[in-house]
Amino acid sequence: MPSRPDSAALFHQLHQGPGLLTLPNAWDAGSARVIESLGAKAIATSSAGFAWSLGYPDGDALPLSELVHGVSLITRVVNVPVTVDMESGFGRTPEDVALAVTQIIDVGGVGMNIEDGSNPPEQLAAKITAVRKAAERTGVDFFVNARVDVYLRQLVPPAERVAESLRRAKIYRDAGASGIFVPAIVAPDEIRSVASGIDRPLNVLGWAGLPAAADLVKMGVKRLSAGAGLTKLAYGKTAAAVKAFLADGRSEIFSEGALESGALNGMMKR
Repeated sequence: MPSRPDSAALFHQLHQGPGLLTLPNAWDAGSARVIESLGAKAIATSSAGFAWSLGYPDGDALPLSELVHGVSLITRVVNVPVTVDMESGFGRTPEDVALAVTQIIDVGGVGMNIEDGSNPPEQLAAKITAVRKAAERTGVDFFVNARVDVYLRQLVPPAERVAESLRRAKIYRDAGASGIFVPAIVAPDEIRSVASGIDRPLNVLGWAGLPAAADLVKMGVKRLSAGAGLTKLAYGKTAAAVKAFLADGRSEIFSEGALESGALNGMMKR
């Protein structure tokens, strides 16, 4: 993997275009390697997928030690920048969040997602400020993607969501955010308004009703994430195959759309 400062610089550049930075989120080292092999320019983790893969529910339940170890496994096998979904930050205080981020940087992570949820935006702003200071001490230009949950959690009435998202985005930008993530926004005019109203790259989430990638670029979007979509798909297909196998023991289901062992072995590193 490139040096952390070089990888971080590349990750920032990927948000400037041309085109859209598309991130099919990984849930473990193996999925990260498959995603990289198919041409992904960076690896983003899914917080939900990561938690589920280790037997934890989504929502700040995964122990930090498990996350750090998992990220170290990913950075060992991929050569592209790795950014980590850290939910609300893995810490009760801004100082705790900064320490958690330092551990992620130590194992090769060059970016993060951190969400505001239904909390006052000033809480996330304080965390971002602490993270920025901690990252600067490491010499890594860490990419802080601040997640605005106005649409995802329906925090205000529909008519107020653009304005509230912009208000929060400005607070996070002033605190040091590198990018702004607004999951669940899908209306073209609202996407344009948010993208044009912030001077940071806008990240949207793959969501029912979201415009096509080419149209998102025209609207000013810089980054598109799959979120937990791939993980849910993988588990859904596994559940269907297991159900069929338990029912009648048919083995042909294991070859339907499966990657060959040789191909998978060829992707992995000793």
